[in-house]
Formats: sequence, C-alpha cells, structure tokens
Amino acid sequence: MRIAFLTAPEGVEQVELTEPWQAAVDAGHEPVLVSTDPGKVQAFNHLDKGDTFAVDEVVGEASAESFGGLVLPGGVANPDFLRGDDKAVAFVKAFFEQGRPVAAICHAPWTLIEADVVRGRVLTSWPSLRTDVRNAGGDWVDEQVRVCDHGPNKLVTSRKPDDLPAFCEAYLRVFAAEGD
Repeated sequence: MRIAFLTAPEGVEQVELTEPWQAAVDAGHEPVLVSTDPGKVQAFNHLDKGDTFAVDEVVGEASAESFGGLVLPGGVANPDFLRGDDKAVAFVKAFFEQGRPVAAICHAPWTLIEADVVRGRVLTSWPSLRTDVRNAGGDWVDEQVRVCDHGPNKLVTSRKPDDLPAFCEAYLRVFAAEGD
C-alpha cells in the first residue's frame, strides 16, 4: 500500500516522521513523502535542526486517490504551516471524503481541525490542543493512542513521541484492515 506522509517544508518532528515511516517500510508498504514544495523538508529534533528528507510528491500535484492512507507527523511548526496551505488542507480533507484511513500524532490534529473533519470524532493529541479539538466539535481524550471509526474512515491519533510504538502498531493495523 502507498502511504502518504504529509509535511511542511520545515518543522516536522523528525522522530514522528522517521519511526512511522520505518514501520511502514518494515510492514511492506511504500511510504511517500508529500510536501507543499519540491526539494527537501527540514526535520527538527524538538527545537534543533535535524536531518533533511527528499520530497517525493508535491501536494498540489498529488491525489489522495493514489494512496491507501495518510500519516500526519507532528512538530509544532509543521501542522501550523500546513493548516495555512489550502492545497494541503484539501489533500487531507480528500482522504476523509474518500473514506481512507488517516493517522495523526502530537500537534498534527491542527491540520485536521482546519480541514473540518474533527466534528463528532474522539481523538487525542498533544495536550495543548485539547481546547482546539473541543472547539472544532471533537471529543479530546488523554490516551496513548485512540482509534476513532466515526464516519466512513478510521482516524488513529496519539499524543507525543513517547506514544510512537503504540501509534505505529495501531495505524498499521487499521491501514491494513482498511486496505482489504
């Protein structure tokens, strides 16, 4: 299965990109780095610059139909940038409209909120997003990982890098089941 990993050109939390990416590779999937700009994305280890990663597809040219699922890594700057990009928001919303599974960790639900896909869903995130999720009509819970199947697709969310093992296991299980 091709899995889109959507990031901004700068600000993605490196471990929230690399661990789910490697988990997808290990499970036999094809991860694809999608960004708003061609070239490379600059990852961060909290506030320090990390590695750069080559962009495979540009969001304005990518189609949700060509992917089995979407992973939204966090980092504070990453989803903040993405939620201000109309093409990125439309790309995310298309996964929900098409009933494809989505996984988001840490601050990534900010992009989900902007895409107006949180209403009626139960999800988790970095704790400071609790009020944002509630104001968008979602139900925020403080759990390591949460799988919500409200609507035609499933949404997997986690709070932080410490939750990555549970996040990776859950999103891969859900994506595999949805891909059948």
